[in-house]
Amino acid sequence: MQPVKVRILDREYLVSSEEDQEQVQRIAEYVNEKLREVQDNTEGLSEKKTAILAALNIASEYFNLLKERDDLLARLRQRTELLIHNIDSVMG
Repeated sequence: MQPVKVRILDREYLVSSEEDQEQVQRIAEYVNEKLREVQDNTEGLSEKKTAILAALNIASEYFNLLKERDDLLARLRQRTELLIHNIDSVMG
């Protein structure tokens, strides 16, 4: 596991990860983008507060995606059960 150098808010960090180098870079770019969005939309925040707001935004996106995934799985489950029921009724 080779450390990967990433740049976040004009600072370089060495990151050790199980992910490959390209994935670590993509993640760092995403985090940097979220930090920049917070900076662009608010003025005078400390770096700590900026990081907390960006983390909250990322967590919000994550939980929204989890909900979308769960909703999709529920719809797929319903359709599968309906198809099984239809097949059973035709066959039996």
